[in-house]
Amino acid sequence: MKSSVQYVEPRSAILRPAIGLSLVSLLGFGLLYSSVATGLGQLLFPVQSNGSLIEKSQRIEGSSLVAQNFQNPRYFMSRPSAANYDPMALSGSNLAVTNPDLKNKIEQRLVEVAQQNHIAKNQIPSDLVTASGSGIDPHISPEAAQLQVERIAQLRHLSTQQVIDIVHQHTESKQFGLLGQARVNVLELNLALDQLHP
Repeated sequence: MKSSVQYVEPRSAILRPAIGLSLVSLLGFGLLYSSVATGLGQLLFPVQSNGSLIEKSQRIEGSSLVAQNFQNPRYFMSRPSAANYDPMALSGSNLAVTNPDLKNKIEQRLVEVAQQNHIAKNQIPSDLVTASGSGIDPHISPEAAQLQVERIAQLRHLSTQQVIDIVHQHTESKQFGLLGQARVNVLELNLALDQLHP
C-alpha cells in the first residue's frame, strides 16, 4: 500500500503574492490614482476643486455651494436647513410628510415668513419653509426671491426695481436648458446687494 504524502505549499509562496497585491493596490489606487485625480481636478476645475469659495477684498465670504443662515431682514433669506447650515452635517430632516413635528415646523416658518414680508401664508413658496435633502442648498426659487423684494427695498431705501434687477441678474436658468429649475444663489445675491448698498 502506497503512503500518500500531502504537499504543503511554503508560507512564503502564499505571503509573497498577497503582500505584492496589497502594495500594488495601496500605491496604485491609494496614492497614484488619488494624486492624478486631484491634479486633474485642480488643473481643469480650480475653483470647484477648492470649494467654489467666494472671496471679496481678500476675505472669504463663503462658498457658492453652501447655504448660510441670513437672519438680518435686510438680506434675502436662505432655505431652511435641517443640518443647521453645517456642511459637515449634511442631512435632511428625515421626517415624513405626516409627521406632526414637521407640520408644526412648517406652520411656524409660514407664520414667520408671512409676518416678515407682510403677506398671506398662501403666497409663500414651499422652498422658504421646507428644508432641502442636503440641508445646505444654497439656492432659492426666483419666486421665493421675488417675494422678499419689497421688504429689502424698503429696509435698504432702494427702489423696488433696483432690487428686482439684482434678482434677475443672479437668476440661473435650468442646467443646459433642460435639468432642474431656475434658481437664485442667495449668498451671491446678498453680496451683490451689499455692493449696491453697503
